Amino acid sequence: MLKGAVFATLLAGAAAADGIAIDVTGDASGTVYIDLFEDIAPLHAAQITALAADGSYDGVVFHRVINGFMAQTGDVEFGDASDAQFDMRRAGTGGSQLDDIALEASTERSFTRGMVGMARSQNPDSANSQFFIMFDDGAFLDGQYTIVGEVVVGMDVVDAIKLGTGANGAVIGEADAMDVVRVINADELSDIVDAATL
Repeated sequence: MLKGAVFATLLAGAAAADGIAIDVTGDASGTVYIDLFEDIAPLHAAQITALAADGSYDGVVFHRVINGFMAQTGDVEFGDASDAQFDMRRAGTGGSQLDDIALEASTERSFTRGMVGMARSQNPDSANSQFFIMFDDGAFLDGQYTIVGEVVVGMDVVDAIKLGTGANGAVIGEADAMDVVRVINADELSDIVDAATL
């Protein structure tokens, strides 16, 4: 990945894109459309947009999936299943070449079903490339994690993602993956939402 090119995308501003489309493959198959919240999480939205535009998310697995809670993905460092060095046991331990981002907590939104949050370590200012999609409400996360977007179409695809096992939801064996992640603008996203509600 060309770090300079990614930074240039970030500098272009989050307004260049309003969402992403994720083509999911595996047990789940279909496209998930996410509206990014540039208003309440501008730095995180810009980071996701930059990584999606750069192709960094393509091939990255859903490495942690907990029934009734959330599906986590986005480890561009160790989670790319198409990488010759890919090892599922390392997926979820990396980030990207971009800097970590400080928490952008919001009181305007709550972690409800379909919300997209930024994953992080114990340090609240350590979010990088990983994110998770909520299967159900989880208000206990409010203020602790950045809410960066919301699934507006495709929750049926999210619901079908292969579940992990154990308390931490680690996915064993072949995981579902984000085959291709595309940046989409507000008009395109609006048309997709309108078509889905017909």
